[in-house]
Amino acid sequence: MFHHSKDLQFNARVSKPDPAFANILLEQFGGENGELAAAMQYFTQAFNAKQPHPDKYDMLMDIATEEFSHLEIVGATIQMLLKGVNGELKDAADSSEIMQVLDGKAAKETIIHAALTANPQFPIIAGGGPALKNSQGIPWCASYIHSNGDLTVDLRSNLASESRAKLVYEHLMKFTTDPYVKETLSFLMTREVAHYKMFEAALDSIQPNFPPGVLQADPRFTQQYFNFSPEKSVQAPWNTGEMPDMSKEWQYIPDPQTYVKETQGLTDNEDTYNAELEQMDKVNQQMSQMRSEEMKMAEPEGTAFWSDYDTGL
Repeated sequence: MFHHSKDLQFNARVSKPDPAFANILLEQFGGENGELAAAMQYFTQAFNAKQPHPDKYDMLMDIATEEFSHLEIVGATIQMLLKGVNGELKDAADSSEIMQVLDGKAAKETIIHAALTANPQFPIIAGGGPALKNSQGIPWCASYIHSNGDLTVDLRSNLASESRAKLVYEHLMKFTTDPYVKETLSFLMTREVAHYKMFEAALDSIQPNFPPGVLQADPRFTQQYFNFSPEKSVQAPWNTGEMPDMSKEWQYIPDPQTYVKETQGLTDNEDTYNAELEQMDKVNQQMSQMRSEEMKMAEPEGTAFWSDYDTGL
């Protein structure tokens, strides 16, 4: 159950019309890294989280709802940036508010041309308002959404989503000189950082959470770094020394072609890993049972219900 407040979460303001920037800002309205994509991603992820992780369900729904509020802020900002473009501009008198910002008929024609050049759909199809399309007019698509059903995977997807959205806002601020718009963009960018830390904390609260999913990594193929770029090769923490959080050493393979031939296509090394393979099988069984029990314990017997209404009676 959603409750809508007519007041925006952040008091978005615009000092003057700017159709060109309004078009760019559509990336955060109907683009793949925009607010609708984030809202729908967290909203859909929440359903799988409800039973085994009701606390994460609460978090995902809260953040999804906030993302919808950010969508409203972006839409309102676009609408204000398009003020005067929606058909009223052609009929506006010289004494109108828009003409106080502009200067005469020539400027009026210029802003109409700017709106058409920025995005013909603004005045022709959308009637001078935002539409669920990106800055190129491509419609919003559900393929932008990453919801895999495993919460550790979904939370990692969310970290990436928040990172990309933060970067988009960072770039957007370079293309406007309006101090009010910059203030709004800074707020939205900062909330991406806040959400990132929320998802990071949520992921850390699920243990174990690596590797993603249930099955463990095959120890025969976990440590190798194949040097497929032999010229000016680099050895660094991602291929030399101890693997992060694994208590294992990287195995740097300088000549992958020779190594693959010598190991019969990486199959002639099983004997040295027998003990680790047995341990992997045990952990796989333990993890499978644990994840299964989490779901079974969370699902109520008998009639299934989503909400437990406490009437106080």
